[in-house]
Amino acid sequence: MMDANESPPGPERQLDMYVTPLPPTGLSKVLGLLEILDDHGGREDIYKLARELRDSFGELIIIIKAAEILELVETPGGDLVLLPLGKQVIELPVNEKKKIISQQVAKLPLIDHMVKFLRNRENHEATRAEVIEELTRALPTERPKPQFDALVNWGRYSELMTFSRDEDMLRLSDKPL
Repeated sequence: MMDANESPPGPERQLDMYVTPLPPTGLSKVLGLLEILDDHGGREDIYKLARELRDSFGELIIIIKAAEILELVETPGGDLVLLPLGKQVIELPVNEKKKIISQQVAKLPLIDHMVKFLRNRENHEATRAEVIEELTRALPTERPKPQFDALVNWGRYSELMTFSRDEDMLRLSDKPL
């Protein structure tokens, strides 16, 4: 129950309710999966694909989840289906591919949250410890280290963020979307 003097949560606080974790995998694996799926005619049974790839089923599911949230594939009835945007991504030159991936990544709630977090900081940067603290606050039920690793991987690939290991600092990219 809110106090009479207390105001309702602001937009930043409300956003936290919608922040969802990133699948802990690299975007290069997602792109590799799209290529393999395209080689299979754009549709394949997930279990058959897992056997063929001789990959851990759990790892494949994480990669598929990443491709799904980027709207590159869908999974009706146990099949993995390449969506038109996924097909377009694998056919484009690298720079155009990265632009589409960047646009898709920018839509994700956690990326959006962290971009806003960095924008509100001096020099649009934060240390690893500060980012992990924010990830813990935004995703209290998730392990922060895998989320940090995914954030850095996805942020760097999409060129929305940079990470300096020497300075241990995450920064917003200067490159506009």
